[in-house]
Amino acid sequence: MSTITTEDGTQIFYKDWGEGQPVVFSHGWPLSADDWDTQMMFFLQQGYRVVAHDRRGHGRSTQTSDGHDMDHYADDLAALTAHLDLRDAVHIGHSTGGGEVVHYIARHGETRVAKAVLISAVPPLMVQTDANPGGLPKSVFDDIQDQVAANRSGLYRDFASGPFYGFNRPGVEPSEATIENWWRQGMMGGAKAHYDGVVAFSQTDFTEDLKKITVPVLVMHGDDDQVVPYANSAPLSAQLLQNGTLKTYEGFPHGMPTTEAETINADLLDFLRG
Repeated sequence: MSTITTEDGTQIFYKDWGEGQPVVFSHGWPLSADDWDTQMMFFLQQGYRVVAHDRRGHGRSTQTSDGHDMDHYADDLAALTAHLDLRDAVHIGHSTGGGEVVHYIARHGETRVAKAVLISAVPPLMVQTDANPGGLPKSVFDDIQDQVAANRSGLYRDFASGPFYGFNRPGVEPSEATIENWWRQGMMGGAKAHYDGVVAFSQTDFTEDLKKITVPVLVMHGDDDQVVPYANSAPLSAQLLQNGTLKTYEGFPHGMPTTEAETINADLLDFLRG
């Protein structure tokens, strides 16, 4: 397996296929680089170099006890881009991965970055606060942590078969293969990383990070996202970015890169070529 070792000794697994302009993918919680298989194959066939990693504690990376916060996520991504000497890269992040991309660019600069895409992403801030009244109550995320600690296998099965892909909506036919693949990826990772990761994706405020970014950023979000509600995420992020473009998808779920891959891939390609 291809891995890099970070300064704190964590091994980060990655995939690196093809040649050309690099497209770097950051996955959502609690998944792995495998969640990007459809996009990686598509862009590889379009002549791009595609790179995706397993976040620390996820997938095939080290199940370390510590460092499950956005600073470490961003620093691990920076270490990977430096190791592979990626330049003129397009960074695409889904859900928690969108937060990782935003924090990476704001924290490490835009020298290696050409563009970015945020898909169903957690910024600016998920949790409800006095300054963010439209967020979700902290009790929602506390409950997720409780379920991770007690029975994450059951939680992941329910999450994948319900709100993540919108399979709980009337008239939507669930895909058992998609559900099983989501569960498989989740169970590959470590419970401690996933437990701590809930705080990272829900309580990190990306407001100032978004303001710092000057490269073009496409913000893609479905208006039927049951995981990261649309109104308090994508439109606000697009407003905070200096060069942001909002693209809203009517009826699309949180996991739209999988369930609506044909549409999402075509729009991503247009943005990359534009």
